[in-house]
Amino acid sequence: MSDMLLSPDGVARLRDALGAAGFTSAGIAERLGPAATAAVARNDFRAALRITEDRDPLATLIRLFVCAQSEEVEAVAAAFAPLEFAEAFDAGLVEAAPGGLVRQGVDLEPYGDTWWVLSDVPSSARPDQPLRPDHVLGIGGASSTLVGATIRRPVATALDLGTGCGVQALHLATHADSVTATDLSERALRFAATTAALSGQDWEMLHGDLVAPVKNRRFDLVVSNPPFVIGPGTTTHTYRDSGRAGDAVCAELAAAAPGLLNEGGVMQFLANWEHVAGEDWGDRVAGWFEGTGLDAWVIQREVADPMSYVGLWLADANEDGDPARAAAWLDWFDANDVAAIGFGLVTLRRGGHDDPVVRVEDLRQQVQQPLGEQIAAWFGRQDFVRDADLLAARYRTAPGLQLQQEATLGDDGWAVDRQVLVMPEGLRWSEEVDPLVLALVSGADGQVPLRDQLALLAAAHEVAEEDLADAAGPIVAHLVERGIVEPVA
Repeated sequence: MSDMLLSPDGVARLRDALGAAGFTSAGIAERLGPAATAAVARNDFRAALRITEDRDPLATLIRLFVCAQSEEVEAVAAAFAPLEFAEAFDAGLVEAAPGGLVRQGVDLEPYGDTWWVLSDVPSSARPDQPLRPDHVLGIGGASSTLVGATIRRPVATALDLGTGCGVQALHLATHADSVTATDLSERALRFAATTAALSGQDWEMLHGDLVAPVKNRRFDLVVSNPPFVIGPGTTTHTYRDSGRAGDAVCAELAAAAPGLLNEGGVMQFLANWEHVAGEDWGDRVAGWFEGTGLDAWVIQREVADPMSYVGLWLADANEDGDPARAAAWLDWFDANDVAAIGFGLVTLRRGGHDDPVVRVEDLRQQVQQPLGEQIAAWFGRQDFVRDADLLAARYRTAPGLQLQQEATLGDDGWAVDRQVLVMPEGLRWSEEVDPLVLALVSGADGQVPLRDQLALLAAAHEVAEEDLADAAGPIVAHLVERGIVEPVA
């Protein structure tokens, strides 16, 4: 375990204090009630502050770490007991505030009812202060996305590459026998080590840039929320800037993946990629995986224009008052013909195939969570398509599959112009189909092999059975991949 913000005994006393006060997700929600809890989620703390005016230990901790208030030393000391106030102060958990009060020095966030995550105070709580270069980011939208997208299966070894505050490693420890966490920032490793100990976990902690700390080692599962922000390669904040220009850090991770994974191993990381004018972004990103021998599924979840992108990240670090920096960043995008920036998830698998599957696609529709279950099922369907005799298998339509039609009213009544199959659950694909494919899907009741079903369709549509069978293979493979039809065991 790396150095922590507190001594091991201090961490144990802090955990006792938080548990005794009920400073957990459930404890806070119970104390505040539904209305005030919902208001806090909107950064409206008025009701929460009224409810916590008695300043017992739980109330004080809520005011300090949830509502970002300055509080009396005596109340804070009572809330931390049996941890000595001096030790909490020296560790930076709290810091001096005007009027002889103290305020939070770190973000101490209950994460469920048995975990606590330590990170730096977010920029929103210190809008007048630029973030320090080694700022340790807390739980945010990106980290929560990766948590939900990770395939949760029992593994022997797991790696959190660029752990930050340690939230990914917390989850990995629930289904991995051992967890390794790395980071370029020694400060981040101290926060992550404290997060681990405070939450009752123990990880191997290694310092270094990207894959350097685990050179020549392989894992069953690798996850990473890397510093993927696209720009000229200038490093001002380690949580977002890799020091590589453009999207090179993500391409570098893709190239490193084969050397990180055991046979059957999976790597999942968040990524940003450039949409370069005159190029197909999908072809560009697919090029990252050429020669890796890995199955790959890249999902694009968002797309931003350069102006919005730069504004987002400057505001994230309280740098939005620096027009010169914004102009230089935008000039770099112009010089490199970057028309937009995509954000999404990369999942790689070492499947041992000579012809790995590579899919790069836009998936901005609302998907059913957790996404990790959907991703695992997608790879399972890929294995079926690769290995099965598609014509000998029996299929049934996915539960809840819907047909949507567009039609035009003419002299002879309604004429159907377009038919779309829609998945209301899972990845919520929609697929436009022609009448023959619709007939194939409609007849998929799991009773007869596809070969027999095609014979009936060939007779009904007066086409050669062999021609229909040749055409049906790729079509059925696509329908299975999408989950529109499912093989029957």
